[in-house]
Amino acid sequence: MRLVFAGTPEVAVPSLDALAGSHHEVVAVVTRPDAPAGRGRRLVASPVALRAEELGIPVLKPEHPRDPEFQDALRNLRPDCCPVVAYGALLPQSALDIPVHGWVNLHFSALPAWRGAAPVQHSLWAGDEVTGATTFRIVKELDAGPTFGVMTERIRPDDTAGELLARLAEGGAGLLVATLDGIEDGSLVARPQQEEGVSFAPKITVEDARVDWSEPAVAVDRRIRACTPGPGAWSTHDGERIKIGPVATAPEREPLAPGALEVTKNAVYVGTATVPVRLGEVKAHGRKLMGAADWARGVRLEPGARFA
Repeated sequence: MRLVFAGTPEVAVPSLDALAGSHHEVVAVVTRPDAPAGRGRRLVASPVALRAEELGIPVLKPEHPRDPEFQDALRNLRPDCCPVVAYGALLPQSALDIPVHGWVNLHFSALPAWRGAAPVQHSLWAGDEVTGATTFRIVKELDAGPTFGVMTERIRPDDTAGELLARLAEGGAGLLVATLDGIEDGSLVARPQQEEGVSFAPKITVEDARVDWSEPAVAVDRRIRACTPGPGAWSTHDGERIKIGPVATAPEREPLAPGALEVTKNAVYVGTATVPVRLGEVKAHGRKLMGAADWARGVRLEPGARFA
């Protein structure tokens, strides 16, 4: 089939590579416009755009897919199908109607669970044991279209959102290719999603990522892993924001008041509503990421110090 692939971040690159290596023809890539990045805030192309250029595939960067010029260009490409992975813009019906077989999205959850922008993060935060990736035909309603296929992935006890998403991106790339193969030969028929089990996964904000030390240790651990690497879990000490990396529960330690810090020679513990947690890596403003014990020595924590 003639394909126009839509995607933007690094997590979409494995699918682009898989499609480019398949028997299908990727005639163009659609991605978000170049965006400011780094200290100099210079415009940088998306990871998908950069990879497409390496592969010699033409790239379209519409301000919005409703733009008439973009839709005219898409019609001229005559796509049979438009596979999508984390493109990042809502598609109007006029664009959805252009390809013969519609737009087929790879979504990183086992639908109908966790429809929305942050399915992997919410799955970790909720303590799910298993998640997955699903291919479905895009319709107007958010992530509610009929599904073609699903893969599952067990969530490991120490998974961060970044680690889990990387595995789903690799496994999901194969699922996407298999889905397009099935659409092409007629062996796959989209089936409506179940009406039961629907849950939603809105974007996680920086404020959502603030650690609440009055929660049980298991909830603190889940929040931090769900927010790693982005937007990054954080707390404050002495009025300064401190980025918090994944922690380990420490049931062998004596309980501490929520947020209270206990420093030993090689470790820093923080109190929660249940058992303490041992900090891993932390990052103070303007400083590099470092082990918690090194940070504690640098700021010379006094007895009674705490996170707020």
